[in-house]
Amino acid sequence: MNKEIQKLCLMADKESRLIVGLMSGTSLDGLDIALCRIHGSGRQTRLAVEEFETLPYSEDFKADVKSVFSKQQVDLQKLSLLNALIGTLHADMILSMLGKWGVSASDIDCIASHGQTIYHAPRRLHQLTGYPDATLQIGDGDHLAVKTGILTLSDFRQKHIAAGGEGAPLALYGDYILFSSEEENRILLNIGGISNFTYLPGDGNASRVVCTDTGPGNTLTDALSRKYFNSPFDNDGSYARSGKVIPSLLNAMLAHPFFREDLPKTTGPELFNLNFVEESKALAGISEVSPADVIATVSLLTAHSIANGIKEITGKENLVVYVSGGGCHNSYIMEEIQKCLPLSAIKRTEELGFNADAKEAALFALLANETICGSVIQTGGGPAVMMGKISLPM
Repeated sequence: MNKEIQKLCLMADKESRLIVGLMSGTSLDGLDIALCRIHGSGRQTRLAVEEFETLPYSEDFKADVKSVFSKQQVDLQKLSLLNALIGTLHADMILSMLGKWGVSASDIDCIASHGQTIYHAPRRLHQLTGYPDATLQIGDGDHLAVKTGILTLSDFRQKHIAAGGEGAPLALYGDYILFSSEEENRILLNIGGISNFTYLPGDGNASRVVCTDTGPGNTLTDALSRKYFNSPFDNDGSYARSGKVIPSLLNAMLAHPFFREDLPKTTGPELFNLNFVEESKALAGISEVSPADVIATVSLLTAHSIANGIKEITGKENLVVYVSGGGCHNSYIMEEIQKCLPLSAIKRTEELGFNADAKEAALFALLANETICGSVIQTGGGPAVMMGKISLPM
């Protein structure tokens, strides 16, 4: 037997596994690296984040990725080069952090790499007859495995699509395993570039678990902050607080067909971008408007679309909502969500003993653990599948 495959078999029988989870979101802030110790699998999983750090990307690298990100027409040579470059860059980042943490690469059982999303194309969005749901993440797993010498699982979303899903949100599986409770009805809300949540009913009925995107998270506020203030994001909602919500613009945005589609559903920056803002302004008959007012309005769009989705799925408001992702640091959006859900408790995932910033990277480590242990995750909210392509280091 190939010795690397033999190691994979032995790994599955270990009492615990040390897995590096990677997440690079659509905001392109940097690479989240979570060092996770995982015991067991399935509903018996216990996961502890032993180390976590976000390593920022250089401005040149961000510009490279943006040249192919969320665009229907791109330079195929650049796309091909970035697929290899991102894998190598992420490998260097992992080795750097392992050195900082005093952890040997030989102690790591595997890497779980989400990759960099370049394009998300569910059929509802592309509407091309004869073509399936699709999504594309780049950052080749073989480059990661060879450069680090560590077995790597990557490209998780393809199996989800092949089994009948839309490739997102994958938080469903980790949320269900780690955070289900018989004591309260829970919403696990992640506000990244796009907002998504998992509904975990307190009765423990897996068939009632739902995971869905709701619309923009930070993607519009980030884009507007860059355009008008040369800032990568709206720090703590300060730009939004300095402006006033424009009701006609908010209504025009909420009138978009996406918000009338049944849940669950997925979306991405392919829809929610600066063109969406300009089209909504035209629909509302608005030409001149202050930047702060626009940011205040799209921030409220984020809050309203999240709250509307939660109400649609649960039919109730007396829930406990645990928030993670970059948006949990935006107090303006958090306060507006609370106003929309006055009977619910809005908390951060730290109150569950889980670092809100590390959650997504850790959840991919959990998905890798499930694949290695041979478990199929079954909930009513998505296909029962094991995900991730395996790349051997030799």
